[in-house]
Amino acid sequence: MALAAQRGWCIFQLDVKSAFLYGELKEEVYVDQLEGFVIRGQENKVYRLKKALYGLKQAPRAWFSRIESYFKKEGFEKSNYDHTLFLKKNGDKLLLVSLYVDDLIYTGDDEHMCTNFKSSMQKEFEMTDLGKMKFFLGVEVYQNKEGIHLCQKKYAKEVLERFNMWNCNAVKNPIVPGTVLSKLGSKNVDATPYKQLIGCLMYLTVTRPDLMFVVCLISRYMADPKEEHMMIAKRVLRYLKGTLDFGVYYKRSTDANLLGYTDSHYIGDENDRSLLGYTDSDYARDVDDRKSTSGYVFLLSGAVICWSSRKQGIVTLSSIEAEYVATTACACHGVWLRGILQELGVKNCECINIMCDNSSAIKLSKNPVIHRRTKHIDVRYHYLRNLSTEGAVRLSFVGTKDQVADIMTKPIKLDQFVQLRSWLGVRRLEEVN
Repeated sequence: MALAAQRGWCIFQLDVKSAFLYGELKEEVYVDQLEGFVIRGQENKVYRLKKALYGLKQAPRAWFSRIESYFKKEGFEKSNYDHTLFLKKNGDKLLLVSLYVDDLIYTGDDEHMCTNFKSSMQKEFEMTDLGKMKFFLGVEVYQNKEGIHLCQKKYAKEVLERFNMWNCNAVKNPIVPGTVLSKLGSKNVDATPYKQLIGCLMYLTVTRPDLMFVVCLISRYMADPKEEHMMIAKRVLRYLKGTLDFGVYYKRSTDANLLGYTDSHYIGDENDRSLLGYTDSDYARDVDDRKSTSGYVFLLSGAVICWSSRKQGIVTLSSIEAEYVATTACACHGVWLRGILQELGVKNCECINIMCDNSSAIKLSKNPVIHRRTKHIDVRYHYLRNLSTEGAVRLSFVGTKDQVADIMTKPIKLDQFVQLRSWLGVRRLEEVN
């Protein structure tokens, strides 16, 4: 979507009717005769299925194999990095199709190819043409000449009403700066509604990266939630009440500065501006096991395209090591993103630019000498050093005040939170119309 917005492509949507019934079975599967349709005198016989039915565990795989064979017949290539993404090239023209079960979205730079694809699909399968993409898996999509805005306003309203928070007072940030949580608390609360609330909030992070840190933080306590955990979850709902129509906005522009960063942030070659990552960690914030929190974001077309906030799997012994572990995770995801972008025809993305606010971690990624302060670091995290040596990743220093990934690792002050939220490309719908 970020690429389509940047290049001014329109995204369309199709829906396959009774998709699983098209799947052809390779295994022997038998079913009883349907109640009310039993053949007299042959009550002890069963049917052998040639095609899939809803409810069969083989049905999803059979359907995917069926539509995958159709795409191959039509000249599509399956992405090596995302097996539900299919590409068709005709000279310098490109058609992209993304599949989610029976829902398809497609876009490209040639209107004739898009029209032919839709006609071919309608001949092969019984389809519902939903036209220009507006609503997909709970995400509201607003497309115009200036860009694409994604939000979940309708779903967010349903969540507030479900948990009786529609009439609550709004707050301006989802978590109070300096908040520290622990498994130990004053009083237990019912775990079932708490888990339901966390599940709803997790789905909202699809278009709300500003919620990612706090939702991942409170999700650590689902096994035994306390009153203070529920209070923070309700504060997130209060923040949501005041930001219902916020979402990610991808701009249309050929200006390199809108590919994800501004000149004040970027350090590097003028001709190598296609993808930018930020990575950060918060050292030993978890008071229960003293593990650090890693966070990263990748920006394209003026907004964030992927983001992560996650507690590290190991206990690190220094802030340098915590940053190094976080940067390695960021680099791994960046390599995957680079592969997809290259398949989509994006040039100048051979080297991924990652901004880090710890100069020692940057030096460690370039220094092959293993000394007593770093010899304990797991070998897998030195994968970053290999990427840096090969030129696949370029680490650059960024000041802490310009570190966009801060919003993924810790509770921050309101003015900084608002600034970082805008750098992520999170906008109100009314601001982009």
